[in-house]
Amino acid sequence: MVRIALDPTPYHHDHELLQFPEVAARLGFEHLQLTPHVDFMPFFRYPKADDDLVVKLKKSVRDAGITIPAVLPVQRLSWPDEPQREAAVRNFKRIIQLAVELEVPVINTEFSGRPERAEDSEAAFYRSMEELLPLIEVEGLRLNFDPHPDDFVEDGLEAWRILRGLNSSAVGFVYVASHTFHYGDQARTLIPQLGTRLGAVYTADTFDHRRSHGLRYISNPPGNAARVHQHLRIGDGDVDWTELFTILRDSGWLDAADALIVSNVFAEDENADDVSRHQLSTIRELAG
Repeated sequence: MVRIALDPTPYHHDHELLQFPEVAARLGFEHLQLTPHVDFMPFFRYPKADDDLVVKLKKSVRDAGITIPAVLPVQRLSWPDEPQREAAVRNFKRIIQLAVELEVPVINTEFSGRPERAEDSEAAFYRSMEELLPLIEVEGLRLNFDPHPDDFVEDGLEAWRILRGLNSSAVGFVYVASHTFHYGDQARTLIPQLGTRLGAVYTADTFDHRRSHGLRYISNPPGNAARVHQHLRIGDGDVDWTELFTILRDSGWLDAADALIVSNVFAEDENADDVSRHQLSTIRELAG
């Protein structure tokens, strides 16, 4: 049965790190994906967890009766300038150690390069992976990437080509539903190609920015390079959820033993409990 995990980001503002497992359990989730947090894996910075905090976190997970199937760090692994890329690799090596200590088998992340320097960023990505991939493989971990809006690669199929070029079964793809339209709305083509290399699916809704002749929503000044998307609760945007889950079912992914779906709504922190419960029940219905 597919595992459904909570992304605790909406709770970062009013809960401590060690409270997240209990929050997930209280809401009915059996799994939790750890996301960037100031006390554990901050965005773009060196991890702040020591052995004592890892022990405490493992205990809070056991006490809550849940699991942590994956962690989500974000580091500048594809940054086109060397000082930032080198720091990201250093940070990521520690993240790999933390994943091993937590007995978490999967690291989900982003490319974190720059679209205006796409060629340099792709080269930086491969340089970083020359150092990190041997560590990932030795530790028996799985490393999955999301081509995030405003990254050096946004198109889903092109991102898959870049990952495929690493020639390693330890590397896979994170399909983020709220990035569907930046991916090129290619689930029907992309997901069958990914096969067993689809590592996780994130579930939040978004608007199709291409509709209304590009005026589905507006940012100023006209023609700027901003990438706008949402992480709404399922049903509040333009993602075709029936189609997405039909493709996941037909591809056999929903039946895979390691299939992981993450609820990651960020638009309604003030209603986080109600939204999280809605997400859980809706995902179960869609995947059932």
